[in-house]
Amino acid sequence: MKRFLRQFPVVLLSLPTTAFAAESAGAGEGSLLLSLFIGFFALIIVFQLVPATLMLIGMLRGLFGRDQKKVETHR
Repeated sequence: MKRFLRQFPVVLLSLPTTAFAAESAGAGEGSLLLSLFIGFFALIIVFQLVPATLMLIGMLRGLFGRDQKKVETHR
């Protein structure tokens, strides 16, 4: 147990230095696959915005359009 208590602070002090050394490894730019992955999902969002915009325009034309027909009921 004494041996463990003497070595434990050394282990604790050596672990953070490994983590700090690994921190700079991820500081570079993203890879090509990451850019393609993000670009693919950006295209999905853009392609969903086109029909949504067209539907919104159609709804606004239907609400505020001038070509409203009066419905006559026959008795």
